[in-house]
Amino acid sequence: MRRPSVVTVGNFDGVHLAHQRLLRSVVETARQTDAAAAAVTFEPHPARVLAPERAPKLLTPLERKVRLIEEQGIELLVILPFTREFSCLSPLEFVSQVIMEKLRAAVVEVGPNFRFGHGQAGDVALLAELGREQGFRTEVLPAVEVRGERVSSSRIRELLSEGRVGAAGRLLGRPFAVYGSVVRGIGVGSKQTVPTLNLAPYEEQLPKRGVYVTQTKVGRETYESVTNVGHKPTFGEHRLTVESFLLNFSGEVSATAMEVEFLHRLRDEMKFPSPAALKTQIQKDARRSVRFFRLLKLFRQRQTQSFAPARGE
Repeated sequence: MRRPSVVTVGNFDGVHLAHQRLLRSVVETARQTDAAAAAVTFEPHPARVLAPERAPKLLTPLERKVRLIEEQGIELLVILPFTREFSCLSPLEFVSQVIMEKLRAAVVEVGPNFRFGHGQAGDVALLAELGREQGFRTEVLPAVEVRGERVSSSRIRELLSEGRVGAAGRLLGRPFAVYGSVVRGIGVGSKQTVPTLNLAPYEEQLPKRGVYVTQTKVGRETYESVTNVGHKPTFGEHRLTVESFLLNFSGEVSATAMEVEFLHRLRDEMKFPSPAALKTQIQKDARRSVRFFRLLKLFRQRQTQSFAPARGE
């Protein structure tokens, strides 16, 4: 690096509100000091190397995480390959080799629970001490809370596993979403119930099995939708799938990729006595979803009006 940097380090899974605040702080400090705004993250997630049996499913796969971090204004994103050899770096070696040699850090900004080095031996106190020795300033930002709840990736995963997608979205600062290719389903939807778009098998974090009000993005278009996360028990047990029924849409979709944003949970996935009974329930789900979107639009209109300046101001 030719110029000093302001640096933060983390997994940043989900790039949630606490991550966003930290990243924006790095950008602002860098702007004030004429330094580069830099972030360091790891691939794969360290737990997948050190304890794969306990490794969490990701909220944001790498490609999406990179985009979300860059949207916060970060100039330089360093993605370090995480290996067992790398995990053996002591706190001092990590600071010397990564923070100073690679990035010439003038300021390092982290959250209150930041740990680093072999066995997570380093904490914010040690980071500050090493900073004084090696010439960088350490700034520790406070935890972020939303409605009295501390924002963290692990808490967001818990909420999703309970189906509480609205609460998870509040901590993320946006709806929780999954992404992937569009694949052919088992063929029963268009023939016996309703036509759906099927997401390719997804190995990362999903909400609890059930039916949700969603928005499905296909190409440049976004459609109001109802999405099922489950095993299609009415038609026998199948692999876990994510399939969206697009509301107020007819025709063919030619796009090869889709993104599903989860807004509200409607119900558990159920086994119905017949495809006809399932189709009737899907139609009820669709009507509830249409009402949800109608109320959402009304709420947003009132919000906009409440913030609009009065005439003459």
